[in-house]
Amino acid sequence: MNDKRNKEILADVVRTYIETGEPVSSRAISRRYAESLSTATIRNVMADLEDDGYLYQPHTSAGRVPTSAGYRFFVENISQDAQLAPDERDWIHSQLASAESPEQVMERASHVLATVSQALGIVVSPALSRTVIEHVRFMLLPDGRVLIVLITSGGLTRDKVVRVDRDFNGEELDRTADLLNRQYSGWTLEAIRSDLKADIARDRERYDRLRSNALLLCDPGILGEDASRRLYVEGAARIATSTEFVAGDDLHSLLVAIEERKRLIDLLTTCIEAPEPVHVQIGVKEMDRAGERLSLVAAPYAFNDQMQGGVGILGPMRMQYERAITTVACVAQYFNRFLSGS
Repeated sequence: MNDKRNKEILADVVRTYIETGEPVSSRAISRRYAESLSTATIRNVMADLEDDGYLYQPHTSAGRVPTSAGYRFFVENISQDAQLAPDERDWIHSQLASAESPEQVMERASHVLATVSQALGIVVSPALSRTVIEHVRFMLLPDGRVLIVLITSGGLTRDKVVRVDRDFNGEELDRTADLLNRQYSGWTLEAIRSDLKADIARDRERYDRLRSNALLLCDPGILGEDASRRLYVEGAARIATSTEFVAGDDLHSLLVAIEERKRLIDLLTTCIEAPEPVHVQIGVKEMDRAGERLSLVAAPYAFNDQMQGGVGILGPMRMQYERAITTVACVAQYFNRFLSGS
């Protein structure tokens, strides 16, 4: 694959197959190719690409179809340089800008991702431990339980009624909230807990009670870390009607996997922790049997360099990668600006 011509022909085969869904012939490529190459020359190159595992031939008289390696090469070498058209960017921004709350932005974002890709649009809210907290409030309820209210960056509110193994009075809760709001506004729960533990270790006598209260009440475990993550999904009907899933067993496996909320959250979380700005996974083994013919395009969104949540597109391997990558990147960038208030 060090040969420039081979790379260009492979890219043309992948693009043509994505557009048509039909095995690609050498004649079809010769019509697209800028240089004057014979169909015989192109056919020989395609045969070499098949030998190298980038293409396969469904049957002897058919053209070629990209393999997962062919798609992966295309993504790594071609589609990463794609640019989103200005009118598409304007449309995406207009759809998201009409939202009036963080929840609406996430809901609109899943709709935008599904509409552009004709696949599954997914948005996952931040893990509670990695959520940037702007303000905290604690309220003592008559039965001794505590109502914890967290206001996050971007204005998202999370509240939880908890029962803890400690008796509190209203004054203690107010002092604890005051400590957190004065010293830790703009921190994640993860960072707050780490700093509190260090302070308690340094000066246990002075800070033990107040800071240990704060440490306890900021525990993502008692706040319901997993349950607090919000998942927005749209486009299941679109992906279910894809020609890649005409077989009943595969379709059933796919729909079951989509219904499993935790699986989608885990899938997107794993991918957004990858080092690339936009991560593309060709073949999604986490989605069981149907995943063999799926791809995921995902990106994180962040606030003050603290990872928040993720956005992504899950769809057939025969996906418009250039459009999916640029759209996911655009939506993630919008979230970054939204969280920063710009």
